[in-house]
Amino acid sequence: MKIAGSTALVTGANRGLGRQLAAELVARGATVYAGARNPDSVDLPGVTPVRLDITDPASVAAAAELARDVNLLVNNAGTAVGGDLFTGELDLIRQDMETHYFGTLSMVRAFTPVIAGNGGGGILNVLSVVSWVTLQELPAYSGAKSAQWGLSNALRGPLAERNIRLSSLHVGFMETDMAEQFDAPKADPADIARIAVDGIEAGSYEILADDLSRRVQAGLAGGVAALYPNLP
Repeated sequence: MKIAGSTALVTGANRGLGRQLAAELVARGATVYAGARNPDSVDLPGVTPVRLDITDPASVAAAAELARDVNLLVNNAGTAVGGDLFTGELDLIRQDMETHYFGTLSMVRAFTPVIAGNGGGGILNVLSVVSWVTLQELPAYSGAKSAQWGLSNALRGPLAERNIRLSSLHVGFMETDMAEQFDAPKADPADIARIAVDGIEAGSYEILADDLSRRVQAGLAGGVAALYPNLP
């Protein structure tokens, strides 16, 4: 799809990759709604802040009613609060799933008729390399991202019938708050945002933003033994 002249809503647009995605879209000539639980935390010039909690059905419905001109939805909002799968609080583990799976689904359900009514367009689901391989330090987050990947694949065909192309972005570590605890090479979110928007404009179904994501995707055919070589 053509970004210039489009109207986008970006969830979780107040910081990290979401803020950079919103900035990149504005720079390319899009009108942008910037969704955040606290709209006062959105400090990016040229966007319209929108109060939005993707886990709250009333909040999602209100955003869809407000942003009736959207033809590009960017599902970026995320959490990584769930702990150990054996000993962590189930409510926190559930929160990651509520955000990445059910929150994403709620946004797609609310905005599909909006986008279709505007002649079609696109949806970007911000996934992760951990959609394919679990990061042991964040098992609940990894599981939720795997579920979001499955959701993206389930939605892609029905959305195409409505002239909406769903793209998914896979990326490893970035210089964001979520990855602060990890001592590993990290990408600049601004660079990832450019790659993501290029992919949307090119109509790519899957956007692999770094070498790590490309290597892990290539290793999927090797099964568990290839993905988890340290298993006994």
